[in-house]
Amino acid sequence: MLRNLRKNKKVRLLITLICVVFAAFMQAYVIKVFIQPADLLSSGFTGVAILIEKITSRFFGFSFSTSLGMILLNVPVAILCYKSISPRFTFFSLLEVFLASFFLKVINFPPIFDDILLNIAFGGFAYGLLTVIALRGNASTGGTDFIALYVSNQKGKSIWEYVFVFNTVILVIFGYMFGWEHAGYSILFQFISTRTIDSFYHRYERVTLQVTTMHAKEVIDAYVTHYRHGISCVDAVGGYSKKSMNLLHTVVSSYEVQDIVDLMREVDSNIIVNVVKTENFFGGFYQSPID
Repeated sequence: MLRNLRKNKKVRLLITLICVVFAAFMQAYVIKVFIQPADLLSSGFTGVAILIEKITSRFFGFSFSTSLGMILLNVPVAILCYKSISPRFTFFSLLEVFLASFFLKVINFPPIFDDILLNIAFGGFAYGLLTVIALRGNASTGGTDFIALYVSNQKGKSIWEYVFVFNTVILVIFGYMFGWEHAGYSILFQFISTRTIDSFYHRYERVTLQVTTMHAKEVIDAYVTHYRHGISCVDAVGGYSKKSMNLLHTVVSSYEVQDIVDLMREVDSNIIVNVVKTENFFGGFYQSPID
């Protein structure tokens, strides 16, 4: 029932909308409460927008607002990536950017900490977590998320480490122009947020399901009807029961595991499923597109 509910388009739309609004609000909150008081740069195009505001304020005599910069930087990348990722995903990601820009303009939050290390630790974790919330809702915070997900869809693996490298390059520019101390602190902030994303967002991790069942044909038929992964079947005999049974093996994406197990248990309530992390996989593998 829960699996069918998650596939309902209206339910998924509502979940995405809630995630987008919450992530946008949290993004504005983290910028106001942790990033700006500590004079840090956030990740991605939001960090670039903050950097542009600092440069224009110091060297050109006017302030190019962060909220406007976020919009102007994200829209062209969204247009370039939307066909390769998903029009729906792109729309909600841009909605997150616009909402975050709006919240930055209209809402003020007082700082919590005076200590810069506390701002880095809590701010970095919160920024990574809000990015995960947006991604789990089938959206993103825009900017480098678009690029990261585009490349991940092509390669079938996580590239958040490369996003960290991009962010570090931006921070080197920031350090050269405004001082290395806060640039170093910002790199630490980036590392915490990137590791948080990598820890909680596992779309591109693969696992092996080792399945023991006495109803192999029914389980396989149900599985291949709903999923586009291969599955192998081996005859076996229970060491204790001495009964004939089958061992099934299949490699799936980690985010599919719970739905697959639920499906198999609907067919065979006595099924045994062992989930093993797959470190390396060679060969063809179907990666469902983001929708």
